[in-house]
Amino acid sequence: MAREPRIKPLEKSECDSEQLSILKSLGSAGSMNAFRTLVRHPKLVQRFLPFLQYILQESSLTTRDTELLILRTAWDCRAEYEWSHHSVSGKQAGLSDEEILRVSKGPTANGWTRHDKALLEAADELHSDSCASDSVWRVLSEKYSEQQLVDIVFTVGMYTLASMSLKSFGVELDRGLKGFPE
Repeated sequence: MAREPRIKPLEKSECDSEQLSILKSLGSAGSMNAFRTLVRHPKLVQRFLPFLQYILQESSLTTRDTELLILRTAWDCRAEYEWSHHSVSGKQAGLSDEEILRVSKGPTANGWTRHDKALLEAADELHSDSCASDSVWRVLSEKYSEQQLVDIVFTVGMYTLASMSLKSFGVELDRGLKGFPE
């Protein structure tokens, strides 16, 4: 990751009316460094936000499963910004502190259900090989519908893209959030 921001977050005083409108539409999330950075490219961020909204609010997956996938993707991508936010979101989705820490240890850590383990394995395989293996796909197919299987792949893909961009831009952690576990 860049040691300092390569693209700095905009202050409200620097925003034009279009940028202000985008940040305002995000509510409290509009104050996050990520969105204050991305809003430097309003045309792109306006097209990115519906995809993000789908993944976070409309996906066919449970919020807990979505957060497991996001946390493991953040870990695999070494994306501390995403990890910091989704550690909080994961707790709100019902993950315990112990489970969030266990995500960093991966799918082979003791304590995962068969399907949680398969979700983490899918995230790892999509990260390393851009494809979930047949064995992981079989386990996921026992529990998830075709739409949910598509959402698994797109969730990992979306957060891989977010991780790459925020790390490349050097987006710093927001105040009060913790990075990776020790």
